[in-house]
Amino acid sequence: MLSVPELKSLLATPQKIVITTHHKPDGDAMGSSLGLYAYLIQKGHHVTVITPTDYPYFLHWLPNNSDVIIYTEQQEKAAQLVADAAMIFCLDFNNLSRINELGELVRASSALKLMIDHHLDPEDFDDYRHWSINACAAAQLVYDFIVNELEDGEFMNKDIATCLYTGIMTDSGSFRFPSANATVYRIAADLIDLGAEHWKIHQLVYDNATENRLRFLGHCLSNKLEIIPEFHTAIITVTKEELKSFNIQTGDTEGIVNYALSINGIKLAAFIIERTDKVKLSLRSTGDFPANEICKKYFNGGGHKNAAGGFSDENLADTVTTFKALLPDYKVQLKQ
Repeated sequence: MLSVPELKSLLATPQKIVITTHHKPDGDAMGSSLGLYAYLIQKGHHVTVITPTDYPYFLHWLPNNSDVIIYTEQQEKAAQLVADAAMIFCLDFNNLSRINELGELVRASSALKLMIDHHLDPEDFDDYRHWSINACAAAQLVYDFIVNELEDGEFMNKDIATCLYTGIMTDSGSFRFPSANATVYRIAADLIDLGAEHWKIHQLVYDNATENRLRFLGHCLSNKLEIIPEFHTAIITVTKEELKSFNIQTGDTEGIVNYALSINGIKLAAFIIERTDKVKLSLRSTGDFPANEICKKYFNGGGHKNAAGGFSDENLADTVTTFKALLPDYKVQLKQ
């Protein structure tokens, strides 16, 4: 692993740098990536953010978003940038499978790989790692990386602060998750002092829905919500035909699982959605219930204890049956 002094020495001269993040990036993925981008370009580096796929429209307002390259839309250009890079920063993921086809390009690249992440069980592909599962967001770790590891706090500006605040806000559930401890609030206060307009950021992310998304949300809650009271569990299932009928775009399904979890007495919520290639699952839980254990053991995934995801190669109906069948094994935990 690179030491911090070695990394500082490398970053003292202009480098060709790629920043990438996980498939279907969320607020933390884009906030941390564009925040790091805004820092590195000040240092004179040649930097490109490459995402494996598209991402929600309600994140397109982020500073420097227009400079992002989407791999699925510009594959040749992205591949060349990865091949030419001297350094590749991997943000908000720790396994190259999380960036799809882009992962093999990163693996094959001779560039130094630098991971900044807060998820469990990192894959050993990196040359430098700034990692903690106790961080509420990758954006928190990017802040720590710039301010404390590199001791470059004087380069923090409004663009960086805006991006990092967005990442922290979204991954902490607007500061309501247990991971939003006193340190996170102090960082948020510093970012506000640096120019992050917290009220405006919240509005742009959460009060920016399309009419289709709101109608789809109403459909999910009225017609697709199933409560299993004996296991304190709520399930929402969606078919690909329903996605098409509501013209659902990337980001439109984000956060819907939280409505199921908000029901009084619910300990575990599942949003199970039929995509073109696989059935995707998004789980949320309260307290000590290990949503990530279910995703890891049964659905090829993982994540955090209270927020995890995975997928199934079964059809939608069989996936739901499999999910329901495992609930008795967790009956004691779901009643606590």
